[in-house]
Amino acid sequence: MNVPWRPSASGGALLLALAWSPSALALPTGPGAFCAVYPDAPVCAGGAPCTLCHTTPPARNPYGAEVSAALSPDLTRPLEPTAFAAALEPALRAVEASDADGDGSANLDEILAGTWPGDPESVPDTGGGDCTGAEDAPSPNPCAPDLVYTLRKLTLDVCGRSPTRAERADFAASDPEIFLADTLARCLDTEHWRGRDGVVWSLAHPKIKPIASIKSGEGAGDIPLADYLDDYSLFVYTQTDDRDARELLLAQYLVDRTDGATTEYTRVERGAFQDVTTRGFNVAQLVDTNRRAGMMTMRWFLMSNTMFTGLPRTTAAQAYRAYLGMDIAKLEGLNDVPGEPADYDAKGVKDPECAQCHATLDPLTYPFSRYSGIGGEQPGALPYSYLANRPTRFTHVDGPDMANTPEAGWLLGEPVANLMEWAEVAANSEAFARAIVLDYWRHFIGRDPVPTEQATFTDLVRRFRTTHQYRVEAMIADLVTTEVYRVP
Repeated sequence: MNVPWRPSASGGALLLALAWSPSALALPTGPGAFCAVYPDAPVCAGGAPCTLCHTTPPARNPYGAEVSAALSPDLTRPLEPTAFAAALEPALRAVEASDADGDGSANLDEILAGTWPGDPESVPDTGGGDCTGAEDAPSPNPCAPDLVYTLRKLTLDVCGRSPTRAERADFAASDPEIFLADTLARCLDTEHWRGRDGVVWSLAHPKIKPIASIKSGEGAGDIPLADYLDDYSLFVYTQTDDRDARELLLAQYLVDRTDGATTEYTRVERGAFQDVTTRGFNVAQLVDTNRRAGMMTMRWFLMSNTMFTGLPRTTAAQAYRAYLGMDIAKLEGLNDVPGEPADYDAKGVKDPECAQCHATLDPLTYPFSRYSGIGGEQPGALPYSYLANRPTRFTHVDGPDMANTPEAGWLLGEPVANLMEWAEVAANSEAFARAIVLDYWRHFIGRDPVPTEQATFTDLVRRFRTTHQYRVEAMIADLVTTEVYRVP
């Protein structure tokens, strides 16, 4: 499931066709239908992933192969979505007693235990060992939280070092919970955590995708087009102190960074032409202030994703993947929109092998269609800026219907009038919160949550949205108290 998707400037129809080929049985309704059959399965606490049945869709693991074989074998492939939905529960029930991966546990037992019925290395805990009860547990108990271990792990994860001898002595003489909380607070202010190239900075790498050769500004490359340091500064600013992480997509301001013994990030209210005057055209952020949507309208983002494209599907797909954690190429988060895809740019996306994904992708893309990348429009267009009539400037390459491309679109089943509304729906969604929490979970836990941890992870996402009001550092303070973090 880790195959990157980089559609071409023409819209990526070829790769989407491969992801939704007629032979594929990886239907986007599969995970939801599975959880309707097994609502109490631990994997469904966070929504069953495609990897329950698949390696990379449409390729199936052993469990997926068994389900496929039992799935209305008398019907012609590919199955229509309605036929698939009707046939799935009987197929799942038919293979419950089987042991698809040959690990000695029936498929149903693995599903209910929260392990993977298609992975022979994932086996249910059958009891016994060190976790059966306090009276027989060894000392120290490997199944119980270890606060000394937690102190060492916390300082390594956040401060980038082991605890000092003095810290260990103070810890032994203090209330351990208070000491751990104070240590976390101190470490969150260190350069290792929030400085340039620190932990938070590094979390932005897959979202920003820096390329030194086309960087402008400080340390400019051979073809200086945009300065991604602006993007990193905004990212770190929204993730630190007591700030609302939704500003990642909602900010209509910029952030300046001052290097030194302590890196400082400062919010600045600077318009497009003020930025030209202050910093020069080659590095200025040229989108008008009232048309900005945080990271999604930064010059680097538009340059590297929109480039020369009239209907910037790559831009929308990257925003969907980077900030909502869903990948269209993996059939994640698909929602049919009536009348879509409309194919305004004549790229053939109405073809059966393309339409399923583009019915979601294209409505996601329309709100990005007024934001210019490197160029490609007819002469006179300002790059990296908002142009209300931008689609009309591409009729000479994409056909006359390109002029009818709407700015309004759809996101997560909701209509949005423009990119600012897109950002508002996205930033307030569970998907956004889940993607943020997952970034930090991966840093602190070292991997994605396994099925038996889904309930903990999902509750952390819920509290991030409610109790912590999208404050990352408050969520981290919560995360490091979980048993998942504290048990060696």
